[in-house]
Amino acid sequence: MVLVLAVGVWESATRVHGSVYFPPPDRIARRVHELWFDGPARHLFLSSAAVDDILPSLGRMAAGFALAAVAGIVLGVAVGRSRRAYALANPVLQFARAVPPPALVPVFVVVFAFGTPMQIASIAFSAVWPVLINTAAGVRNTDPLRLDVAAVLRLNTAERLWFLVLPSALPRIFAGLRLSLSLSLILMVFSELLPGTANGIGFTLTEAQTRSDLLTVWAALVLLGALGYLLNTGLLAIEKRLIGRGRAT
Repeated sequence: MVLVLAVGVWESATRVHGSVYFPPPDRIARRVHELWFDGPARHLFLSSAAVDDILPSLGRMAAGFALAAVAGIVLGVAVGRSRRAYALANPVLQFARAVPPPALVPVFVVVFAFGTPMQIASIAFSAVWPVLINTAAGVRNTDPLRLDVAAVLRLNTAERLWFLVLPSALPRIFAGLRLSLSLSLILMVFSELLPGTANGIGFTLTEAQTRSDLLTVWAALVLLGALGYLLNTGLLAIEKRLIGRGRAT
């Protein structure tokens, strides 16, 4: 309801003022459709531009997010299981998470050069910290009484990890994954603004700005917002399913 009201106010205000910098939402929606969703039904209505822009961007973001999620969970469990490891690693983790991702671009350019590997590496490196830190915190907060029960039942390390530690840490893990997903989307766009990129939503955004095509700029921003909302909604659905199942068992 709030979104509908905001769009209605925006539509009315832009119609009254007629500013070229703030086009009406209906024009932006038509531009989004023209650019990316006027394809045939057998292709899910995706146009050729969508294949060139949206799919490469989602592929880079998915690869970087997947690497960050796997590395963050594995390292977070390892760090969280040991007090000494957590005490030693925590200052390093806090320092690494505070480094602005754009500041690391020269390093990744030297290591990977411009291109998709550099983009994926920059996304993964910057998105791993929320997952790692939240996973470590979730593992450390496992109920000691439940650990004592697991010791009495003589569960081995793998069984404790799978049946006790990970289910207990799931809420914190998903909190980190949600932050990482949002950060991955932002970094995906930023990485596509760099030289050496020939496709993607960020590349389209840069090209539109160069041509002063403000309608396409707004269309790209709306598309990014919609993708962020859909991805976050999907992750929330997975979280509810897994955490609900864990509580039921």
